[in-house]
Amino acid sequence: MLDRLQTLEDRYDKLNELLSDPEIISDTAKLRDYSKEQAGLEDVVQAYREYKDVNTQLKDAKEMYDDKLDDDMYEMVKAEVAELSESKEELEEKMRVLLLPKDPNDDKNVIMEIRGAAGGDEAALFAGDLYRMYSRVAEKYGWKTEVIEASSTGVGGYKEIIFMINGTGAYSKLKYENGAHRVQRVPETESGGRIHTSTATVAVLPEAEEVEIDIHEKDIRVDTFASSGPGGQSVNTTMSAVRLTHDPTGVVVSCQDEKSQIKNKEKAMKVLRARVYDKFQREVQAEYDENRKSAVGTGDRSERIRTYNFPQNRVTDHRIGLTIQKLDQIIEGNLDDFIDALLMEEQTKKMEQIGE
Repeated sequence: MLDRLQTLEDRYDKLNELLSDPEIISDTAKLRDYSKEQAGLEDVVQAYREYKDVNTQLKDAKEMYDDKLDDDMYEMVKAEVAELSESKEELEEKMRVLLLPKDPNDDKNVIMEIRGAAGGDEAALFAGDLYRMYSRVAEKYGWKTEVIEASSTGVGGYKEIIFMINGTGAYSKLKYENGAHRVQRVPETESGGRIHTSTATVAVLPEAEEVEIDIHEKDIRVDTFASSGPGGQSVNTTMSAVRLTHDPTGVVVSCQDEKSQIKNKEKAMKVLRARVYDKFQREVQAEYDENRKSAVGTGDRSERIRTYNFPQNRVTDHRIGLTIQKLDQIIEGNLDDFIDALLMEEQTKKMEQIGE
């Protein structure tokens, strides 16, 4: 492990030199790639440097045992050795985690798709609640949210809403939200006060860059139509809405959020690229899963992953058996407890797989 860490530190130092080179600075593509690579190495290199510093201090402290020390000094050295030894162990564990294989999509923007499932109007209302929850998560991290397509209902919810969250590391935080979310509460439309159970599905797709997936214009069928509002009625007379169909995969994307046909096509293209990329990724993952169980958070979207029980102010994540009695805070975007627990579970599984 230490040899690998030294190699990474050497590469980090080399990247520092390259990023100061005028030729690299003038080359946008290389500057972007090297900056991204350096940022990816920063945490592990910093931990390794801290480790080397602690190791040197620990060695010096242990050498003091060889000197003739009075009782007070002996106890001071003993306490310092114990503290440094503990710091060394913590840094070793931190470096093992930082050296685990990273998801190549972790730093990407995400496209999220939320759909009301079982439960009619209440499912659509819950889909709206989930959209607002993720919007607040984005605000918390300083990310930007942009609606791509929305099909609203007359009661204030969404049959479907597709939106992009732009921000470094968005996918690393939100990828665990992929799946079916269940809500248990008394609907606003229920006069009898009975608790209903409804569901909404969430799909989390990493934004795919053009260089990552080859989509040819000749493979895309473009249809235009007039935008429509709730109930299907036309809301304008121009053919600004766009539907893209990728013939090789059958992926279809519509967008009518903008008044401009060009802007709708640009937004639809982002979703199309992400869905095709996701389709290919899932095919590769399916082959992998035949031989080894996949990490948490990458399961089928039909899998029920979480239940939100409003009467008891309780949220349960069924993948890791974690229940938190703070639904009121979680629905306001405070998802860190779940995100951290799911990340730890995934890291543990990766370490177990490496040890097999």
